[in-house]
Amino acid sequence: MSEKPIKKSSSPEFEPDVVPQSLIRAGEHGRNLLKRSIMRRLRGGEPNATSIKSIAKPFVKLTGKLATQPDTVILAQMRLIRDSSRFWSGLLYSGLGKKPLDVAQPEPGDGRFRDHAWTDALAFNVIKQAYLLSNRWIMDTLDDVRGVDPHTRLKLRFFTGQMTDALAPSNFILSNPEVLRTTIQTRGANLLRGLANLLRDLDEGEGPLPFRMSDPDAFKVGENLANTPGDVIYQNELMQLIQYRPTTEKVHRRPLLVVPPWINKYYILDLGEKKSFIRYWVEHGHTVFVISWINPGAELAHKSFEDYMLEGPVAAMDAIEQATGERELNTVGYCIGGTLLGCTLSWLAAREDDRVKSATFLNSMLDFSDVGDLKVFIDEDAISKLEKAMDKQGYLDGASMATAFNMLRANGLIWSFFVNNYLLGKDTAPFDLLYWNSDATRMPAAMHSFYLRNMYLNNKLREPGGIGLAGTPIDLGKVKVPSYFASAIEDHIAPWTSCYRGSRCLGGPVRFVLGGSGHIAGIINPPERKKYGYRVNEEEGLEPDAWLQGAEESEGSWWPDWIAWAEQFGGGEVEARHAENGKLPIIEPAPGAYVKDEPAPDM
Repeated sequence: MSEKPIKKSSSPEFEPDVVPQSLIRAGEHGRNLLKRSIMRRLRGGEPNATSIKSIAKPFVKLTGKLATQPDTVILAQMRLIRDSSRFWSGLLYSGLGKKPLDVAQPEPGDGRFRDHAWTDALAFNVIKQAYLLSNRWIMDTLDDVRGVDPHTRLKLRFFTGQMTDALAPSNFILSNPEVLRTTIQTRGANLLRGLANLLRDLDEGEGPLPFRMSDPDAFKVGENLANTPGDVIYQNELMQLIQYRPTTEKVHRRPLLVVPPWINKYYILDLGEKKSFIRYWVEHGHTVFVISWINPGAELAHKSFEDYMLEGPVAAMDAIEQATGERELNTVGYCIGGTLLGCTLSWLAAREDDRVKSATFLNSMLDFSDVGDLKVFIDEDAISKLEKAMDKQGYLDGASMATAFNMLRANGLIWSFFVNNYLLGKDTAPFDLLYWNSDATRMPAAMHSFYLRNMYLNNKLREPGGIGLAGTPIDLGKVKVPSYFASAIEDHIAPWTSCYRGSRCLGGPVRFVLGGSGHIAGIINPPERKKYGYRVNEEEGLEPDAWLQGAEESEGSWWPDWIAWAEQFGGGEVEARHAENGKLPIIEPAPGAYVKDEPAPDM
């Protein structure tokens, strides 16, 4: 539905046309929302992988333990009295004009209290300190309870953190100085805008957290995202294979096959000209082929993990050989795409297929002994509930997956947008990475169940013969190809220590590089930005902590380091390859139909 645009102004002063326009928008979206709500109730509710009962279980255990530990309760009360004493004495000292109250500090990177009033204004300073102190006391008390297993304690801290984050004073009009200041300056126009934004997002969005994280009109796949020139040369039920057009006269003889994750879409590797890893590879003489996975619906519920292997990288390798006449190739896998690549290489090794000459793993886990913050969602109870939900609709919907990831960084990825969009009434800024993050994909039921159980829950991939694919037991130790691992030191989805341990499961030489930042920015880090830096340690056989301690740090992006490493596996130079000269017909121009969630053209 088209919306009447609201006049934008850099001035916070009251704009008389904001009130009627916001009320009109609120009325339109409110009517649509009511209709959709009625239709949902008539159709029945969507499958839900979580429940109040499953969330309450760890708290029931906590209550039982706490009831038998009066000393823990007494200790918590003594700590509360101590902290309260510090709070009130500090408040008295602050009231005398000496310095702001400072008995508790936000965690590093916590942006909720950046506004100067949280420190300079006594009332807001007191609110902030009381909140931080209370939050610390709650978490310390949870940690003091004895007899709670580590996983239950992790869930207790996680779900408690979700509640305390939601109750932060920054999330309320009267206790957020920036919101209160803006409300006074605009005479409440920001709240009217926020109401209109809220009803719009509820009307147009899907899932439990439908808010906008980026301006949806600022980007379009195929125009300013996923715009590296290329052609789709092969497709099947699960993927389209894109061959990118060369920009150099000579290219490496061996093509480069890229296996991206199918959690979200492949164009994280092609975020416009200035951030495109794909374009960077092409500019450095690689004939690049990228798998673009389909966004599956219920009709593909039966597709298994081995189907993703056979119809993904294995089919792509066969298609590349047909198209170019070149059997040998190099490979790259990102995140779950790297996990699939490791499985594929093991499967090929068991069949004595040596066509792959090098492998690159970007934030990819092969050893799932430590899965970082995601382990809060990994146990038999949670996976069983998830499987029941997937069995009902045939897939795990993308909104549920996105919500789970956002909850891991709730203050940055949930509540900051809540304040910006609904309390301050601002429009979301254009941000390519968050646009991609919101372009969620679904997971077929059979594949996702196998992945969660065999990798995350039981960690079978690292065991020789622990997993069988297409009738063949696989063993990572039989993978002898040279490998390059790039991880990010702040990655909370694929912790670098797990990626490092996984690299040691392979049987060939490994170069491990540790970049800065997190799961995305640590990988999508073009050299021109000169950010983050990276670490390398040539010594082998070290534990992660020892590796990090002895690593040599370099400035800027690790991309040139990869280029130098990959040069030795290029296989010499040949004339640049163009899809129109290949043995496979061009189906359509890149980025293709699958990434746009459109029907694929007939071949």
